[in-house]
Amino acid sequence: MSTTVLETERLRLQRFTADPEESEFALRLLNEPSYLENIGDKGVRTLEQAARYLREGPIQSYELHGHGLYLVVLKESRQLVGICGLLKRDQFKDADLGYAFLPEFWSRGFAFECASAVRDYGQRTLEMSRIIALVNPTNAPSIKLLKKLGFSFTETVKMEPGGAVADVYELSA
Repeated sequence: MSTTVLETERLRLQRFTADPEESEFALRLLNEPSYLENIGDKGVRTLEQAARYLREGPIQSYELHGHGLYLVVLKESRQLVGICGLLKRDQFKDADLGYAFLPEFWSRGFAFECASAVRDYGQRTLEMSRIIALVNPTNAPSIKLLKKLGFSFTETVKMEPGGAVADVYELSA
């Protein structure tokens, strides 16, 4: 059974459990062209790899850091629509706000709704004085969203491993 971490007016953010339905969702989301282009290829091509990604990624992060990426579910229909949460990367001191949604759920305000809730959760509940966000410099919709959330550009970095370029945005309390 999934544990709800946050709720908004329309959305429930819950911990991943590696339930088969969640693995199917992760497999689809991680292979969306927009995900591959803007976030990167996680090399997940099978349901078994998707389940492993969930166990070794979000689920392990909950245990190690007390937070991670959460499954975003529509309250009314219980549809799985995206992911949103705070990631802790070895390359950075601060937690990183991350999100991604299936294309059919874009332009409905879901990203802003749940990213706002996660931002507030990080600042108020987890007492994070600084949160960063990493974004592909060509991803104009995400940059616009980060600015709307109160984030400001700080620098461009090369990500590890692989060396993709990302812009770093920050939000300080």
